[in-house]
Amino acid sequence: MDLRFTDEEIAFRQEVRDFIAKELPAETRERMVAGRSPTKQQVVDWQRKLNARGWAAPEWPKEAGGPGWTLAQRYIFREELQQAPAPSPLGFNINMCGPVIIEFGTEEQKQKYLPRMLNLDDWWCQGFSEPGAGSDLAGLKTRAVREGDHYVVNGQKTWTTLAQHADWIFLLVRTDPNAKKQEGISFLLCDMKTPGITVRPIITIEGGHEVNEVFFDDVKVPAENLVGEENRGWDCAKFLLGNERFGQARVGASRERIRRLKVIAQESMDGGRPLMEDPDFRRKVTEIEVELKALEMTVMRVIATESKRKDKKPDPATSVLKIKGTEIQQMCSELLMKAAGPYAWADGDPDEEDGSNDVDVAPDWAFGLAGVYFNWRKQSIYGGSNEIQRNIMAKAFLGL
Repeated sequence: MDLRFTDEEIAFRQEVRDFIAKELPAETRERMVAGRSPTKQQVVDWQRKLNARGWAAPEWPKEAGGPGWTLAQRYIFREELQQAPAPSPLGFNINMCGPVIIEFGTEEQKQKYLPRMLNLDDWWCQGFSEPGAGSDLAGLKTRAVREGDHYVVNGQKTWTTLAQHADWIFLLVRTDPNAKKQEGISFLLCDMKTPGITVRPIITIEGGHEVNEVFFDDVKVPAENLVGEENRGWDCAKFLLGNERFGQARVGASRERIRRLKVIAQESMDGGRPLMEDPDFRRKVTEIEVELKALEMTVMRVIATESKRKDKKPDPATSVLKIKGTEIQQMCSELLMKAAGPYAWADGDPDEEDGSNDVDVAPDWAFGLAGVYFNWRKQSIYGGSNEIQRNIMAKAFLGL
C-alpha cells in the first residue's frame, strides 16, 4: 500500500494553500489563531468565497454542486484549512444534512435545499441528542404523528450546536412508538421559524454560548420534508454519523495547535528559562507529535482502502480516527494549559479594551486557553462517544 501523495496531489495542496493565503481575511485568521471561534458572518463570508471557487462541499459529487474530488484531495483540502487556520465549510450543511439529502432525498429536495446549503443562504443545525438519548441515540422520544399532509412534532432536543444561528434543523423523530428502537425513527427537515419551536441557550462551563435546548410544541412539518422512508430514518442517521466521524481526525487542526503550543512554550518561562527547554515538557510534546503522525498514517490507510470500496456503507475504521483524533486534540489543550500557566485563566477578548477583561495582565496568546480546554472535553462524547466507538469496532472487527 503506497501512502505517499502523487505529484498531482502535491500540486493540488499548493493550489489550496495559495488560495487560502490570498482570500482568507487577516481578521478571521488572527481570531482563529488566537483560539477564538470565527463569528457567524466570518463563517458565511468565507464559505461563500469557497462556493464561488466551487470548493464549498469537498465531499459532494459534481452533479450535486461539489468538486468531485478524490478522498485524498478532500483530506488535503481539510488539512490545509485546519492548518491555516481557516473556517471549514459549515459541517451541518456540508458534511451532515447535505450528504443525507444527496443519498436519500427526492429530486425536489435536492433542488430546493442543496444550492442554498452550498452558499450558506440557510444555516442548518442538528436535532439528534435528547435528554437521556445522547450516546444511546436510538432511545430518542421526540414524537412525530402524521396528520394529513403534515407531521405534528412534540419533544425536546438538547446540546443543539449553534441553533441560535440556524434557519433550518434536521432532526430524528419517533414515528412508530411500537417498533424496535431503530426501526421506528424518521428523518425530518424543519424550518426554525415554524410556530411552536423554542430555542433556549445552554451556557457551558467556560461561559460560552455554543449549544442550546430546542423544544417542539405541536410543530407542523410538511410531509414533503420527510427524507427517505418513514420509520427508516436510522439508515440516514448511520450514514450521517459515518461521514461525521471521518472528519473528526482533524490532523491539520492538531498540527496547528502543536505549532502554537511550541510558540507559547518558548515565551513562557519556567525556572528562568523557556518551558520548551524543560526535558519533561519536550518529551510530552514529542509524544503528541508521534501520536499525530501515527494518526495521519491511519487516515491515509483508510483513504487508500475507501478508494477501493464499492459500497457506500460507513467504514467502521472511522471509529479509530474519531477516538485518536479527539484524544490528541484533548492532549494538545492540556499542554497548552500547562504552557500558559496561570495566564490560561485570562478572561475576555484582548481586542476589547473596555476594562471588562484581563487585557492588562496577560499576553494576547493566553486568552481563551482555559475555555478551549474545558470545551474540548466534549470531543470524546459528541458524534458518538469514544466508548460507543470501541463497541462498534469490537463488533465490526472482532465479532463480539
